[in-house]
Amino acid sequence: MREKFVRLSDFKYNVPQRLIAQEPLEKRDASRLMMVNRKTGQIEHRKFYEISDYFNPGDALVVNITKVFPARLKGYKEKTDADIEVLLLRELNDSLWEVLVKPARKVRTGNTITVADDIVCEVVDNTTSGGRVVRFLYDGDFHKVIMEHGLPPLPPYIRREPTLKDRERYQTVYATITGAVAAPTAGLHFTPELMVKLEEKGVQIIPVLLHISLGTFRPVTVEDLTRHRMDSEYYEMTPQSAHAVNDVIGKGGKICAVGTTVVRVLETLANFLGGVKPGQGWTDKFIYPPYKFKVVDRLITNFHLPCSTLLMLVSAFAGRELVLKSYRKAAKENYRFYSYGDAQMYL
Repeated sequence: MREKFVRLSDFKYNVPQRLIAQEPLEKRDASRLMMVNRKTGQIEHRKFYEISDYFNPGDALVVNITKVFPARLKGYKEKTDADIEVLLLRELNDSLWEVLVKPARKVRTGNTITVADDIVCEVVDNTTSGGRVVRFLYDGDFHKVIMEHGLPPLPPYIRREPTLKDRERYQTVYATITGAVAAPTAGLHFTPELMVKLEEKGVQIIPVLLHISLGTFRPVTVEDLTRHRMDSEYYEMTPQSAHAVNDVIGKGGKICAVGTTVVRVLETLANFLGGVKPGQGWTDKFIYPPYKFKVVDRLITNFHLPCSTLLMLVSAFAGRELVLKSYRKAAKENYRFYSYGDAQMYL
C-alpha cells in the first residue's frame, strides 16, 4: 500500500519574490518568530528575542557549530578568458576538491581555471552529480589563500553579490569548526546575549557538528520520495554532548534542535533506549513523512524552499498540512523567507 505524503508534488507552494530576504536584519534576534503548536495547530506571532519564554529549566538547545568558509571563487578559463565561478564542496585529499562550476557547459576535463596569481585549478574529472573534481595549484597555505580570495557562498535566490558584511552575518555566533558551504540558517537569529539569557534560565546549550554541503540542498527530481538519495555529509557528536542530551532526556527535559541539520545528527545517532550515542562519520539520512522521531521534541527552523528535503523534514516533524498552512499564513503576514528570513519554532 502506498504511504501517505511520499510524493514530491505534495510539497509545492508559492511564495512571492518580494518576500525572499535579500539582506539580513540589522539585529539578529529582531527577526519575527512564528510559534506553531503541533498538537493544537495554534499559531502565534512573536519576535525571536522572546524565544526564551518557551523554554524551562532543564531543557536543552542543541546547536550545529559548523563554520562556513568562503567557498565561492571567481576565476577565468585559460585560453578563452571566460568567466567561471567555482564553488568548493568537499576536500577529497590534499589539493583535490569536489566542486560545482558555473557555467558548467564551459568547463571540461583538462581545463585550467585561474582564480588569482597565486592559485589555479585543473579540472581532472567529472562527478556523477554534475560537478567537477579539480586539483588546486597554489603558493603558501591553501586555507589562507581561500580566505583571501573566496567569497561567502550565498544561495542563488539572494540576487546580489556577497559583501564583507556577509562574512560575519552568514555565520552563527557559535560557529567553531570550519567546513560548511552553507550556514545552518536557523541559528543565524541567536545573539551572544540571547544564548546567555537561555543559560541563565537553566537551558543547556549542547553542540553537535554537521558540515553542510550540497546534499542538504540538492533538488529532489523524483516524484516518489523513496527513490531520492541524499549526498553524505560529515557529522560529529562528542561523548560529552551525547551524555548531556541523554541526561536531559532522562530528567524529563525537552530537546530543542536548532535547524534541520541538528535533527539529522540526533536522529542518525538515536539508539534503541530513547537517547543518543556519540559518533562521527557521514550521514545520508533523509527524513520525510511519515517518520517517527526518536529524540527531538522541538524544532527551530527558517522557512524553506518548495519541494526541498528541508521542507520535507519539517513536514515529517509537524505534519505537512500544518506546515503548509503556516507557510501560507507567513506569506499573508509578510514574513521574510529563506536564509536571511524569519524563523519558526514548532512545539
